[in-house]
Amino acid sequence: MALTNAEKQRRYRERLREGRRPTRYRRPLDRRSNAQRWREAVATLAELQEHYEDWWGQLPESLQQTALGEKLQAVTELDLDSLQAVEPPLGFGRD
Repeated sequence: MALTNAEKQRRYRERLREGRRPTRYRRPLDRRSNAQRWREAVATLAELQEHYEDWWGQLPESLQQTALGEKLQAVTELDLDSLQAVEPPLGFGRD
């Protein structure tokens, strides 16, 4: 059976009185600069695009005209070169 809010609060206060502090978990800080994050995201997109090109190349001709084949072809036709050429602005001395 689930505890009521009052019961949860009572148990929490008891733990504090016993000296047991609650454990708080923090997410690790992402110390990469925005430019690094941008380059890694574009590299991931390029890697995925290569994967989809291979998938589309191995797809039988009978399936290339289906919705799956058309979506794979659309992904492979995206021009990622323009994204790779973009260099994001530097910011506040962190880059």
